[in-house]
Amino acid sequence: MTYKIIVVHQNAGERAAHRLEIALSLAEAHQALLVGAFALEDIPLPMAGFGEGVGQVIQAELALREKSAAQVRAGFEEACRRRGVRSAWHAAMSDSLRAMVLAARHADLSIIGQHNPDGGEGLPGWFPADFVMRCGRPVLLVPYAGRFEAVGRRVLVAWDAGREAARAVRDALPLLKRAEHVEVVSFNPDRPGARHGPIPGADLAAYLARHDVKVHVSQQHGDDIEVGEQILSRAADLHSDLIVMGAYGHSRLRELALGGATRTLLASMTVPVLMSH
Repeated sequence: MTYKIIVVHQNAGERAAHRLEIALSLAEAHQALLVGAFALEDIPLPMAGFGEGVGQVIQAELALREKSAAQVRAGFEEACRRRGVRSAWHAAMSDSLRAMVLAARHADLSIIGQHNPDGGEGLPGWFPADFVMRCGRPVLLVPYAGRFEAVGRRVLVAWDAGREAARAVRDALPLLKRAEHVEVVSFNPDRPGARHGPIPGADLAAYLARHDVKVHVSQQHGDDIEVGEQILSRAADLHSDLIVMGAYGHSRLRELALGGATRTLLASMTVPVLMSH
């Protein structure tokens, strides 16, 4: 079981090169086609509104974007050639979410960056959450700070026996099968409404064993600590280089309402996180 097509978001920001390194390593390991996706949000209209010269301003901005895309594409294709990875390229100068979702739905895995509050990604702050919720495919989110030379050797699976978590585990199988250490952790499994069996995580361990994944199963109790914070703390204790978890959320009057742990990880991730919804 492998990923055959991987999409990675590329732009002119400095973090794009690090995302590309992670994507290249995964593409090599899975002999996958790597698709570079250059996507930006709509061109903002001048403050003056729709007066004279607006068309020229938009055309000038579009020319700058197309020049940037050409430079990024050249670097992407050269990196793929150097590593012997098959590649393809998509570019969208506006409507980034629609373009990236479309690319993701024709791939096995997408790699994007965590929102950087200091900017530099060319995408709005709401993009990562909306993309995860809408693309219908697993998403590997790379933190905006830090370097991650290895992704997927030591994996923490945050398990609550829910639909989203089950989807994430299934989507992460190509990575889990290659991992050196997989820890399945049930957080606050005895809380009211929990969906676990008699031994939290045991059924998942049996399922993964059928797929030749060797796992350790454990529990963490901390009712006074938000689950997202518990996940980050446990990942640090285990020296995990990847977290696998379900992404919880729904649309409410056109506003995306995220689950607490999902919101925490999107904002404060310290290692790459594979999310599925």
